[in-house]
Amino acid sequence: MQAVQKLMKVFITRRIPPEGAKLLSQAGVCEVALWDSDEPVPRAELLKGVKGAHGILCLLSDKIDAELLDAAGPNLKVISTLSVGFDHMAMDEIKKRGIRVGYTPDVLTDATAELTVALLLAAARRLPEGVEEVKNGGWSSWKPLWLCGYGLSGSTVGVIGLGRIGLAIAKRLKAFGVKRTLYSGRTAKAYAGEVGGEFVPLDTLVAESDFVVVSCSLTPDTKGMCDQAFFSKMKKTAVFVNSSRGTVVNQEDLYQALSTGQIAAAGLDVTTPEPLPSNHPLLTLKNCVVLPHIGSATYSTRGVMAELSARNLLGGLQGTDMPSELTF
Repeated sequence: MQAVQKLMKVFITRRIPPEGAKLLSQAGVCEVALWDSDEPVPRAELLKGVKGAHGILCLLSDKIDAELLDAAGPNLKVISTLSVGFDHMAMDEIKKRGIRVGYTPDVLTDATAELTVALLLAAARRLPEGVEEVKNGGWSSWKPLWLCGYGLSGSTVGVIGLGRIGLAIAKRLKAFGVKRTLYSGRTAKAYAGEVGGEFVPLDTLVAESDFVVVSCSLTPDTKGMCDQAFFSKMKKTAVFVNSSRGTVVNQEDLYQALSTGQIAAAGLDVTTPEPLPSNHPLLTLKNCVVLPHIGSATYSTRGVMAELSARNLLGGLQGTDMPSELTF
C-alpha cells in the first residue's frame, strides 16, 4: 500500500484575497498556517510561524532576512511575495540558500497607473482642498482665482522610469492633451515611441517638465534621488508625483520645496515610513496629497495578485514552473 504523502507546511503572513486562499486549500499539497489578521504579523510571531515551513507567502511589510531564513530552517523551498517590489527581501541570502522566489509583476500595472493619474489630478487641481472647503463652509461664491490649479492640456510630462507602469501612466496622460512626454532612466526604450517619449538626461526632465512622475524601481542610484538639488531644478509651477517607493524621495527636502513655494504641489502614494505618522510635517501642507499606498487597490487586481502568488508558491513547492519567478 502506497504511503500517504505528508503535506508541506506553508505560512501566510496575512489574510489574503479569497482567490489565492482557495487555490492553496484545493491544491491538496500543503497545510496552511495563517496570521489571521489584516494587520502585519509581529516579528516574533513571524519567526515562530515560519519554523519548519516549506513555503512562505509574504507581503512588502515582512522583512525576509537571514534571521528569518534561519528561523524557517532547511525545509524552505520557496518564498512568494504578494507584490511587484522585492526590496523587503535579502536576495543574496535567499540565493545562497537556493530558495526560489515568486512575485506579482504585470497584474497591477493598470491599477497603479490609474491611481497615479488620479493622484496627479488631485494634487494639480487641488481636489482635497476643494472637498474640505465644501465641508467647512469655505465655499461662498464663484471666484475667478479661487482654488486654481494646473492642467495637463499642452503640458510637458516627465516620467522617471519608463517601465511597464511608467509607460501605462504616460499612455493615460497622453489622452489629456499632453504636448511633450520626456523620460529618463538607464537606457532608451524602443517602445517609448508609443507615447512619443523623448529620452533625456534627468536634469533636463526635471527642469523642463510641468509634471514630474516617479515610477522607477528602488536601487542604490535612485535611493534619495529626489532631494533638495532635484527640487531646486523644477519649475515653481511644477507638480511632483511619486507612486514608486518612498525612499526615492528625501521627505524633509520635499517639505521644504513645498512649504517655500519652490514647487507647486506634490502627490505621494508611497512614503517613508509606511504608515506615515499622522503628525508628519508633510501632512500639514495643503499642497501635498498623501495616499496610504493604494496603487493596486482594486478588488479585481488584488484578487489576481493573490491567485498569482498562490500559483507561484505551489510551483515552488512542487518543483515545477512558477508563473512569475524572480531570476537572480
